[in-house]
Amino acid sequence: MQSVLRAAHFNSRLLSRMYSTRKNLPVLTLYTKEVCSLCDEAKDVLRPYKHRFNLEEVDITEPDNKQWFEQYRYEIPVFHFNGQFLMKHRVNVQALEEALKKWEETA
Repeated sequence: MQSVLRAAHFNSRLLSRMYSTRKNLPVLTLYTKEVCSLCDEAKDVLRPYKHRFNLEEVDITEPDNKQWFEQYRYEIPVFHFNGQFLMKHRVNVQALEEALKKWEETA
């Protein structure tokens, strides 16, 4: 029983450390909507990079996101990197790599 408790404590510390590390990553914001095949494709392209940023999805069709709907309704997917426009329509891997590299060098 004690070894089970030790393992659980170790796992919770490990998860806690992993979570706190994730907090220190840059934020890649994806402006999207519920049905968006280009957004789904973009998320697939981003999968190999997911350990290098926190992905935040903003559904532009929700009432609180009217500003983003007005701005991006014909443009999604749109990506911001730490609050700054980065790319739209498709993932530009080169632009993403450059933004990540620049952030990692200054972090």
